[in-house]
Amino acid sequence: MTTTPGAQSRAVPPGPSGLPLVGSTLAFGSDPLEFAARVAREHGSMASYEISGTRVYQLNDPDLIEHVLVHHNENYVKGEVFQNVLQPSLGNGLITSEGDLWREQRQLLQQAFSPELIAGYADVMVDATERLLADWESGTVRDVHADMMHLTVEIAAKALFDVDVREMEADISDALETLMDHTTMNLQRPVKVPLWVPTPANRRYQRALDALDDIAERVVAQHDRDGEGTDVVSLLLADRDPDDPLVRDQIVTFLLAGHETTALALTYTLHALGRTSDAERTLHEELDAVLGDGLSLAEDLPSLPVLDRTVTEGLRLYPPAWELIREADEDDQIGSYHVPAGTTIMMHPWVLQRDPRYYDDPDAFRPERWAGEESDRPTFAYFPFGGGPRRCIGDRFARLEAELVLATICRDWRLDPLDDLSFSPSITLRPDGPVRMRVERR
Repeated sequence: MTTTPGAQSRAVPPGPSGLPLVGSTLAFGSDPLEFAARVAREHGSMASYEISGTRVYQLNDPDLIEHVLVHHNENYVKGEVFQNVLQPSLGNGLITSEGDLWREQRQLLQQAFSPELIAGYADVMVDATERLLADWESGTVRDVHADMMHLTVEIAAKALFDVDVREMEADISDALETLMDHTTMNLQRPVKVPLWVPTPANRRYQRALDALDDIAERVVAQHDRDGEGTDVVSLLLADRDPDDPLVRDQIVTFLLAGHETTALALTYTLHALGRTSDAERTLHEELDAVLGDGLSLAEDLPSLPVLDRTVTEGLRLYPPAWELIREADEDDQIGSYHVPAGTTIMMHPWVLQRDPRYYDDPDAFRPERWAGEESDRPTFAYFPFGGGPRRCIGDRFARLEAELVLATICRDWRLDPLDDLSFSPSITLRPDGPVRMRVERR
């Protein structure tokens, strides 16, 4: 691999010393967000530590992150740590596959995310949100995270699969919740329990996998196979036999990735608005001034800059993909440090997007920080959707969905959070329990 010109390679970056035998496993597991932020504060642009017997290099500098995700992306794969956690459930879907299979599937499925097709999903997003709001009663308390999870499952299935999953929604939500619970537990355990051991948790996980297999079969069975569709399932069925395991893997992958991150972004942005009266009032004023009886994508979204900035700020402060993991395929050099093949690399939007070098008052929810001219902030000081060739395939879809759902809710409702946010970070930035808010009609 090409090294940084003129750099003198040093052996291992500085970092927390950890404990004998377990390294930093316990410190990371007790509070991953605070651990990653503290490592960045105390050890600079690149740090090193050990988790569950794995040597980790944490990158805390935008240029170093760009080296991995963009300039040398071919040398950095998802790796063993990532695969051990997600491949049992997602198989060879787009998140977990590598090499030629990933490139072929990315090229195939990218067709479902063209700007023209994404714009056509707007009515699906707004209609589903209005159905959800029809069940809300002013003055009641809702678990808004649960609401957003159900909503985004429905939107993802209809827009990306062209099927109505409302009758399967409870089964899908339960299975995906079990999958993510199991993932969180495995990430936090110093010692992993093999899946073949019949623990209660493993049995629940296997039932969830069986349920997702069944759901994928039902989605395929409901699907029109005329070969002319442009949704994800149509593209898959035009390319492969319906019984090909990869069809199942991609359906489950898109169900998970296509709904959970957007549900989290919406939940946390609504919570932040409820706790930030100035931001909430400014958004309501814009929606009142611009929106008429309904939300028109072509006419109204370009006229809602406050809405755009609100979503941008929500993704900054609470990035659903709070951590990115890669593994060096071959030896490399990052900055002034040698990176042996097999080294696990961790990069944290949570850390960089709250870095005071790039953001004034970084822990505050301030959508107005995005107004005006673009700053000279480095590209990877803000990367909620990742970057490089493996940037999230659905970033524009998710962005449109977040803006339309948020506008549809805030046009007629305000939400008052009853609790502070607390997190249980896994592959995503999940809340630690229900996110209760009192909903009031405006």
